[in-house]
Amino acid sequence: MNAIPLSSMTPALPEIVLAAGAMALLMVGAFRERSAQLVNLGAIMLLVAAAFLAAALPDGTAFGGSFTVDGFARFMKVLAFGGSAVALVMSLDYLAVEKQQKFEFAILILLSATGMGMLISAGDLIALYLGLELMSLSLYVVAAFNRDSVRSTEAGLKYFVLGALSSGMLLYGCSLIYGFTGTVSFAGIAKASANGGIGLTFGLVFLFAGFCFKVSAVPFHMWTPDVYEGAPTPVSAFFAAAPKIAAMAIFARATISAFPGIVPQWQQIVVFVAIASMVLGAFAAIGQRNIKRLMAYSSIGHMGFALVGLASGTAEGVQGVLVYMSIYLAMTVGAFAVILSMRRPEGMVEQISDLAGLSRTNPAMAFFLALLLFSLAGIPPLAGFFAKYYVFLGAIKAGLYGLAVIGVLASVVGAYYYLLIVKIMYFDEPAKGFQPMPGELKAVLGVAGLFNLLFFVYPAPLIAAAGAAAKSLF
Repeated sequence: MNAIPLSSMTPALPEIVLAAGAMALLMVGAFRERSAQLVNLGAIMLLVAAAFLAAALPDGTAFGGSFTVDGFARFMKVLAFGGSAVALVMSLDYLAVEKQQKFEFAILILLSATGMGMLISAGDLIALYLGLELMSLSLYVVAAFNRDSVRSTEAGLKYFVLGALSSGMLLYGCSLIYGFTGTVSFAGIAKASANGGIGLTFGLVFLFAGFCFKVSAVPFHMWTPDVYEGAPTPVSAFFAAAPKIAAMAIFARATISAFPGIVPQWQQIVVFVAIASMVLGAFAAIGQRNIKRLMAYSSIGHMGFALVGLASGTAEGVQGVLVYMSIYLAMTVGAFAVILSMRRPEGMVEQISDLAGLSRTNPAMAFFLALLLFSLAGIPPLAGFFAKYYVFLGAIKAGLYGLAVIGVLASVVGAYYYLLIVKIMYFDEPAKGFQPMPGELKAVLGVAGLFNLLFFVYPAPLIAAAGAAAKSLF
């Protein structure tokens, strides 16, 4: 057996750094008492370093083509690693106050981020599955991280059982695709699948079922509200941000790279999933009273909007997906920074009614949350409007007019429940005020809010980077 030269593993350097760092921090945690703060700090630094490494790497492949680095991978890895680092920063105060500071939390986030990197760069079905499982196994554990809470344990169990089912469906799809094409590599599948065939379409349906579960798109969304509500709030913030980006990245890479010859077949599936997710996300969120459940339905709707861009099957559409995921990340971490600050002396609160009169008890927090909610609703000139504009533009250029119209209508319905929260904050009688906001959450909320407010002033760098990244897939 020949040894793999070290130089050929350079494309996987960010993932190697994260995995080796996670093992080193595990030793620190195991052999040093009260090491949680040190491990958390080390994990944040590793994630930031991995993001910089991912951005700096040249194009290349490793492990016989199983692992690909291109513009698309670089763009999505920076988002995924950055989102993981921000989620970890946001969790510091919560874990300390709730006496949940365990060094394992940061290590699980690091291992999950390693899986995300592997998933984003997957060049064949085996690498895809390895990355997905490494990412998911860590997520199952962090969902049930608060072992003393029945809600958290239930969330972890639900996520694990449904996740195992989705992994089985995805694996079955992979085996069908391999059976009908004779290869696992995306490039080989692209050549073999040019003629289509009913068997290959069956494999594609099962593969997409696994992807839809990971991005929480309808009809595999059922875990999302329960897990978001039951899991500790920083874990819900992490779920809403980084894993969605990695899952959307592999959704785009697998469809565009492996099935360019059968676009009409997979386009039908993606269009159906996008419409169902947008509509369910818009209507199901209206009746929610718990803000974490509302954010769960909101994220289902937003994944539907992102899939509108993918449905077009063009470089413009994928560019729209990348712009959408970037802005979605900023909007989501900002909103969760406020949810994590909803604390009174007796403990955390999660009801939307607890935000009543926030404009009088904490005007700055109310202003920034209102700003992010307007952005989530897609109201110009905020960043959320541009996110939707680019995915709808991709769909219109591809001739999917009906899909774009349904998307706009779903957006209008979705605006109702965002504006309802703004009305509660500004026009209802004030509820009891919250405790002062921790510094790191203020920083996250401020940066996310200003990004959404000022994006229209100079959107060119993000749009250009997304365009270059999208072209590298085609």
